[in-house]
Amino acid sequence: MRIAIQSVTPDTGHAEICGWVHEVRDLGGLAFFLIRDRTGIIQVTIPKKKASEAVLASAKKVSRESVVRISGTIKGMEKAPGGREMVPDTFEIINLAETPLPLDVSEKVSAELDTRLDARFLDVRRPRVAAVFQIRSAAMYAVSTFFHREGFISITTPKVVAAATEGGTELFPIAYFDKEAFLNQSPQLYKQMMMAGGFEKVCEIGPIFRAEEHNTTKHLNEATSIDIEVSYADHYEVMEILENLIVKTYEYVKRSCSDQLANLECTDFVVPKTPFTRLPYRDAIEIAQKKSSESIRFGDDISAAAEHAIGDEMGSHYFITDWPTEIRPYYAMPYEDDPTICKAFDLMHPRMELSSGAQRIHQYDLLVRQIQKKGLNPDSFEFYLRPFRYGMPPHAGWGLGADRLIMTMLGLSNVREAVLFPRDMHRLVP
Repeated sequence: MRIAIQSVTPDTGHAEICGWVHEVRDLGGLAFFLIRDRTGIIQVTIPKKKASEAVLASAKKVSRESVVRISGTIKGMEKAPGGREMVPDTFEIINLAETPLPLDVSEKVSAELDTRLDARFLDVRRPRVAAVFQIRSAAMYAVSTFFHREGFISITTPKVVAAATEGGTELFPIAYFDKEAFLNQSPQLYKQMMMAGGFEKVCEIGPIFRAEEHNTTKHLNEATSIDIEVSYADHYEVMEILENLIVKTYEYVKRSCSDQLANLECTDFVVPKTPFTRLPYRDAIEIAQKKSSESIRFGDDISAAAEHAIGDEMGSHYFITDWPTEIRPYYAMPYEDDPTICKAFDLMHPRMELSSGAQRIHQYDLLVRQIQKKGLNPDSFEFYLRPFRYGMPPHAGWGLGADRLIMTMLGLSNVREAVLFPRDMHRLVP
């Protein structure tokens, strides 16, 4: 029976392994093969004078990244990966890989990101790359577990919709029989509708689509969003949920992914501490004015350069709160004593924005007025507005970018490194 490579020890005695040929070294009387599966690497040593003809024939024929099945005796070997080696009795080539390879899986020869993404199936065989997605899997497990323990109901909302979430033109139109439809920008409208349904606490992890013509290291046109909506909560309460989620996710990754973090050389992996600083928008603008060379005024959106200047000043995760109502979505609740400011927030990593949220407007008349102020037609949002006429509780929520969360957590240079098959302005395959 096949044994995972990480589980193979000298105490195992005799074992059978399956995996890819990671490296080959021929030293005359000895041939060394590093065999890799998803759990690790083991050295297979062939003493040519003692090995069978069948083993020698396969060893001579096999190419790097071929799939093999090998059985043999396990011995302790201090200099070998994992402190053990296998001396084979059998050496079967299951599938012979073509040469040359599109990229070097052993990472002795570096490859550009585009080359890696073009051959992503091969790229993810690299232990460092595989570690990113093993950590991402662990992080998503931690997120789901957190929601379950906090009493959230997991929902699935439509990705093909009739109207834009926030208006505007950043939409992917699609032909939907005899109608025009769009790929959804966000589950925002639907998770708010579920507050009228009495669910009180909902969450969703799913794709969102934005037709933004950005070609940067932090933007994608298809992304994964982690969303919540909570009834009878204000913006402060959902900010607390968000910062606790971030901390619990970091803690779980640190606890369960030590090998993967070591593979990525994340030796300074630090779990953030709560509470995160609440920085009013007005104060954030003042920091940007002092620390950034860009001209920025109250009422402007915060540019990437301003984000970096503020992030350098803050040094860790923080919230920007109390945004001008004019530059936030129509559903953000204005303050009663100053309607020019709303109960909206962004969660920031020093490098970039991770999440956006707010307490929402739950009064029908006010919501209609805010939609009109944005130059939108309330008739286009009738399906969304209708629940507000039949008993909508106060509520708040946020959306968190899963891809950016992993990117910043692991210090990756490009968000595409945190996504298996990224979609941007130029990439539609594989």
